[in-house]
Amino acid sequence: MRVVREPEELEENYQRAYCEALTAFGNGALFVEKFIEKPRHIEVQILGDKYGNVTHLYERDCSIQRRHQKVVEVAPAIHLDQHLRDRLTSDSVNLAKQVGYENAGTVEFLVDKSGKHYFIEVNSRLQVEHTVTEEITDVDLVHAQVRVCEGRSLEELGLKQENIRINGCAIQCRVTTEDPARGFQPDTGRLEVFRSGEGMGIRLDSASAFQGAVISPHYDSLLVKVISSGKDLPTAATKMNRALLEFRVRGVKRLALWRPGPRGYRTAPALHAPRSHRPTRFITACCSSAQYLNEGRHYINAWDPRRAPG
Repeated sequence: MRVVREPEELEENYQRAYCEALTAFGNGALFVEKFIEKPRHIEVQILGDKYGNVTHLYERDCSIQRRHQKVVEVAPAIHLDQHLRDRLTSDSVNLAKQVGYENAGTVEFLVDKSGKHYFIEVNSRLQVEHTVTEEITDVDLVHAQVRVCEGRSLEELGLKQENIRINGCAIQCRVTTEDPARGFQPDTGRLEVFRSGEGMGIRLDSASAFQGAVISPHYDSLLVKVISSGKDLPTAATKMNRALLEFRVRGVKRLALWRPGPRGYRTAPALHAPRSHRPTRFITACCSSAQYLNEGRHYINAWDPRRAPG
C-alpha cells in the first residue's frame, strides 16, 4: 500500500506498487481508494442462515495494530457513539442480506475522526478475534456455524436479533514469539518452560503452547490468545494484567502488547481516554523497536524470557 498526497507523486508510486504486486502475486492489478488519515478499525460480526435471515453480534475494535496486523481486540468498541454503532451494524446486516450471505462473517470498516465510516471488506470466515464477541454475547460461534450448515435457522438456534445482548466487556491479547531486537522477527525453538496465566474471567486459545513444543519458522508467530472478560473495561483490563504477569515462557522470546496504565491495570492509555480516537497506526506512531524493549515503560512489555525470573 502506498499513499499519494500530491498529483506528481502518482506515476512513480503507481509503478512501484504495480511491480510489487506483480512480483508477489503474478498480477499487477491495483485498487485506488481514498486514504483515510488515522482511522479506527471497527468490524461487525454477522451470522446468516440458509433462509435469508441475518443477525449481527455487535462490533469489535481492532484499531491497535502493527504492520497492518491486529494485536489487541476489544468488544464492544470503546467510546463508540450509539448512532454510529447502529449505522455500522445496520449496514453490515443489509449488505449480507443483499448478497444472500450464509454462516459466520465479519464486515470491516474504517472510521475517521468525524465518525464517518468506510467499507473495507467482508471476511467470509471465523476470525482470530471472534473470541471477544463470544465472551460478550454468550454465543458459541463455532457451534452456530455447524448448526447453520446443517440447515438450522437462526430462530431455531435462538439467535434472532432481539435475543442478542451485550454483556460486559472482553479484551484479547496475542502473545507472539517475536524478537523486538531483530525488528520483531519470529523467534523459533523449543518451549523449555510454559506456564500460562489463568483464573476466573480468563480464556486461553492455543493449540501448540505447552512445555516441549517446538516453535516452527514455517507458521505464524502467534503462541496463544489471552482473552479476559468482565463487567466493564477496567475489570477486564485488570484481569488481563494479572494473567499476562503470570505467564512464564522460556526457550523463545515472547511479546505482548500491554503497559502500565491508569487505575493500576496495564494497557495502552489511548484505550481508555474518553472520546479518544485510536488510529490503526497508534503503535507505530508511539513506539520504536528500542522502546518495545524497555520493559513496561512504553507500549510494549517485552523481554528475553531466557533471563526472566521464574
